[in-house]
Amino acid sequence: MADGSLTCGGLEAAAMSPERTGWAAEQEPASLEKGLFQDEDSCSDCSYCDKPGSSLQSFMPEGKTFFPEIFQTNQLLFYERFRAYQDYILADCKASEVQEFTAEFLEKVLEPSGWRAVWHTNVFKVLVEATDVDFAALKAVVRLAEPYLCDSQVSTFTMECMKELLDLKEHRLPLQELWVVFDDSGVFDQTALAIEHVRFFYQNIWRSWDEEEEDEYDYFVRCVEPRLRLHYDILEDRVPSGLIVDYRNLLSQCEESYRKFLNLRSSLSNCNSDSEQENISMVEGLKLYSEMEQLKQKLKLIENPLLRYVFGYQKNSNIQAKGVRPSGQKVTHVVSSTMMAGLLRSLLTDRLCQEPGEEEREIQFHSDPLSAINACFEGDTVIVCPGHYVVHGTFSIADSIELEGYGLPDDIVIEKRGKGDTFVDCTGADIKISCIKFVQHDAVEGILIVHRGKTTLENCVLQCETTGVTVRTSAEFLMKNSDLYGAKGAGIEIYPGSQCTLSDNGIHHCKEGILIKDFLDEHYDIPKISMVNNIIHNNEGYGVVLVKPTIFSDLQENAEDGTEENKALKIQTSGEPDVTEGVDLEELMQCATGKMELYARTDPSEQVEGNCEIVNELIAASTQKGQMKKKRLSELGITQADDNLMSQEMFVGIVGNQFKWNGKGSFGTFLF
Repeated sequence: MADGSLTCGGLEAAAMSPERTGWAAEQEPASLEKGLFQDEDSCSDCSYCDKPGSSLQSFMPEGKTFFPEIFQTNQLLFYERFRAYQDYILADCKASEVQEFTAEFLEKVLEPSGWRAVWHTNVFKVLVEATDVDFAALKAVVRLAEPYLCDSQVSTFTMECMKELLDLKEHRLPLQELWVVFDDSGVFDQTALAIEHVRFFYQNIWRSWDEEEEDEYDYFVRCVEPRLRLHYDILEDRVPSGLIVDYRNLLSQCEESYRKFLNLRSSLSNCNSDSEQENISMVEGLKLYSEMEQLKQKLKLIENPLLRYVFGYQKNSNIQAKGVRPSGQKVTHVVSSTMMAGLLRSLLTDRLCQEPGEEEREIQFHSDPLSAINACFEGDTVIVCPGHYVVHGTFSIADSIELEGYGLPDDIVIEKRGKGDTFVDCTGADIKISCIKFVQHDAVEGILIVHRGKTTLENCVLQCETTGVTVRTSAEFLMKNSDLYGAKGAGIEIYPGSQCTLSDNGIHHCKEGILIKDFLDEHYDIPKISMVNNIIHNNEGYGVVLVKPTIFSDLQENAEDGTEENKALKIQTSGEPDVTEGVDLEELMQCATGKMELYARTDPSEQVEGNCEIVNELIAASTQKGQMKKKRLSELGITQADDNLMSQEMFVGIVGNQFKWNGKGSFGTFLF
């Protein structure tokens, strides 16, 4: 068991992200310059600290009754709680030993009597005084404090009722329901912090079924750490809001299933072993147990920091389209925070004027773009008027709609707040977005993800934070005359089997400009990529990066040239006529398989070299994929393969792009 004495400066309520359990703390977080755990040489127990007085802050409980101030302990940082549970409270205990280890810890740090606290329930708050502590049961023995202070939601709840309630409970209250009254002497600091750790643990970490899980594993590593990290990721908006709702629903369902399972198990113990009722109950019990195990596995998926985003992606990609409005009518949604008369006249003239013979169209007005998107059905149009809009959710677009700004992109700014969600999530068959500036701050997810269908982005500005645009397998993305910058990852990620057309765009000041995911695996289709007249500049790494396995380099050395599937490749290289003229297909394929040097170009500029280098590398990768596939078919005894089976077309249009001032050059490969 770890030593229970805490350092003087330790376990301070120095919060970066206040936690809203119980009363909402209104004070500013304590200075982060005060470390959680000071050097052990400085002090090993609060009684030995040189600096007298409390190191914790206080706050006044809300309510009609004027209670004394209480210790503010619910603003601890992640690493403060992490170290307290790991080093002082739980150490390497098993789930079945949690209460025992917690009791041992409390015996070392908790004052057994002499402190006052507010007993806080969902119905009332009342001031009590501790006279003893039952450490094994994690309960305090209390009496009503003088003067009597009580704040109740029930007006008939008198002092006599409170005394009767305490008598029924034998004056023993769970520690997690007590909030210690502030004392500036510092004597009760550790008492307040210890109770806070108990309260937080049983409210946020402990699950009622934990004791029945496999007990040979370290409980802290298996359960406490991932749940604690998830709790703080949620506090810091690092988890998509939809995933948070799913997690809480799963938690409630699992609790309910476990409660039913316990009741059933209890009833079975009282039944006659030969009764028919027992057989029926056994079947029900097995169903409940199976259901509970499935729910627990889903909870563990979300609690795992590496898997929860995969889980979140699967959920977001399955957003259902609404389809055509039941009335069959299409609606134009107008978004404006304020509508001036001149703007309304221009809008009516330019966009809302009904043509002769045209079907009458309904117009709806919204104050923010998110509500307009959520109200859309198939075929609707959203017109965003000039202004700066702040949204706190995701644009989940599952229907074919048009989202357009009325004016220049710099005049129509939509800013995303919150770290956990993707900004724009597209799954519709044909989505068009134009003339809007999207701004992202402190994000975790990318600015736009195209899961499936076709999304067209024209004349837009994307100010990214993490990754920029992600084009998933089987999705189609078209970006024209737009500007993308600021991504800490790649500006655009292109997945195998997708189609991506980039024309007349600027992609700059990102970690990498464009990243093409590995498509050499036999299960992947080759992406179709077209890049025309883009300016890719000032990126930290490469302008364009191709991800491929290390084994590819070895296989490429032994590749056979002149294979039939090479004829299926349709290649468009640099737009300079003198570059492609006189180059036959056989020479180009030899170049792709590494049998000859790159074709000599008359224009050695960085821009032209960048275009050709990208084409050659993509052709080489595509050629190798065809050869690998032919080898696999040959091993299966298929020597005369059907052309449709053997060939996977890759149309590469790399024309007129400019690559300037990229940190590592215009093109590179990432081997894994």
